Amino acid sequence: MKQKLELTWVGKDVRPRLEPRVLLENPELSYTATARVSDADVFDNRLIFGDNLLALKALEQELTGKVKCIFIDPPYNTGSAFEHYDDGLEHSLWLSMMRDRLEILRTMLSEDGSIWITLDDSEAHYLKVLADEIFGRRNFVANIIWQKKYGGANDSKWISSNHDYILIYAKNKDLWLPNKLLKSEKVLSAYKNPDNDPRGVWRTTDYTSNKSSKERPTLYYSILNPNTGEEILPKVTSVWRFSRETHEENVRNNLIWWGKDGKSRMPLRKKFLRENDVEEGVVPISLWLHEEVGHNRDARTEVLAFNPQDPFSTPKPERLLERILHIATNPGDLVLDSFAGSGTTGAVAHKMGRRWVMIELQETAHTHIIPRLKKVIDGTDQGGISSSVGWKGGGGFRYYHLAPTLIVNDRFGQQIINPEFKPEMLAEAICKLEGFTYQPANTQEEYWMHGYSTERDFIFVTTQHMTRTQLQVIADDVGDERTLLIMCTAFDANLEMFPNLTVRKIPQSILEKHRLDWGHDDYSLKVENLPSVAANFENEDLGATNKKRARKEVIPTDMSSLFEQSGDA
Repeated sequence: MKQKLELTWVGKDVRPRLEPRVLLENPELSYTATARVSDADVFDNRLIFGDNLLALKALEQELTGKVKCIFIDPPYNTGSAFEHYDDGLEHSLWLSMMRDRLEILRTMLSEDGSIWITLDDSEAHYLKVLADEIFGRRNFVANIIWQKKYGGANDSKWISSNHDYILIYAKNKDLWLPNKLLKSEKVLSAYKNPDNDPRGVWRTTDYTSNKSSKERPTLYYSILNPNTGEEILPKVTSVWRFSRETHEENVRNNLIWWGKDGKSRMPLRKKFLRENDVEEGVVPISLWLHEEVGHNRDARTEVLAFNPQDPFSTPKPERLLERILHIATNPGDLVLDSFAGSGTTGAVAHKMGRRWVMIELQETAHTHIIPRLKKVIDGTDQGGISSSVGWKGGGGFRYYHLAPTLIVNDRFGQQIINPEFKPEMLAEAICKLEGFTYQPANTQEEYWMHGYSTERDFIFVTTQHMTRTQLQVIADDVGDERTLLIMCTAFDANLEMFPNLTVRKIPQSILEKHRLDWGHDDYSLKVENLPSVAANFENEDLGATNKKRARKEVIPTDMSSLFEQSGDA
């Protein structure tokens, strides 16, 4: 019996019962380039306006296992008042909010995909433990330190914080392999050619290792400096890196450097810069300085270009997203951001030739993201990474919003199908609920084919009262090799007559099978929109003290009480 530690908090067992909503496109807010700029242009990117938890649920069936990279910049729960976010959630509510979203996001990742989460000290360490539970501790990749500021804040009461964290998890670490970074100008500047070697520029590397002569006695031998005639021995605690045979080969190939005057007492090995060295690049490190990936002021300057009257308060610089997407994706891969903010992820992904989906609940979707993306698509946005990637414009996106709830109460308090639903909306909504892919047939003869679950299993949704004659006609069309689920308001027939049909009434069968939060439109980060923790404790035998604690949302300060042990066979 193995023991594992789990992060626990007040209300952890309270989970929303999400209704998988339909997404409705608004063509007036969608936008595409007037002409194709290149063969790599992507036009079916998606911007979704609405509650991000409901939007993720709406996308879950379609995107399961298809997203290569997820980047999210969630509210940090600092207790500060942000203009565009309510960023002062109580600790336990914040954890529940993140848990619910991360669980869906994990299902969307491809097996070789990764998720990148930006946070600061307020919640990063708690989220690390939570994410270990969701993604598996073995799939943790790294904690990147990003230098978001390049100067100190003298008004800080304790220590000025100049960095944020970026937590990286892979869906399956055994399959995820990061792309290497191109060598920077700083790295390339270290390559010189002081001896005019015809093989080109080179830099030096150490000729000794950190092994001792006791560990590697065969690597402890004398080397002749041909310029001085001196026999050189390494330190006893630091033997040569190369065997005697390899050293002699290095001498023959002019790979030894004894300094400009040739009199150095310790040799160095020449390492040449070749084209394949540049292409292979370097492995990313965990410290990202502002000179390399930008800082907060860069980000604010970038967003001022498309909304100078109302700049977004907490954007991320484009160079930061460029590095993330370079490491985690290749052209054509799908990128998702469910806390879109000012739209940096989509803008950078678009310029880098990646497909993208962004979700945003706030009005910044209209005041910041759409204006920004229009400039990107038109090619008039030449800020950020545009010049470095040679961006000329092109592509497009489609704008969606969430459909209303499927089930509403009539004037008598009875639950009914929402009258706002048109037939195609109803068919798509019920397909989502029943686990079918919505894909109506193109032929009039197969009017009953609204979606499929397998190649031989289909669904038909109608508000008609189905008669025995109608069912017989459909059953004959379906045939013996296929099956059909019919969702209708009523039917008159003995269903045993039609073994290839399953017939259910709506909304009764939906309400019985799916006990969801019908009509709950907002799971956003405002406390009043989240489930009531206290209410869920009323029926539990917790004792008066614990009930009082639950109602007041008291979080223990003793770290040991934040963990519980559970058995894991």
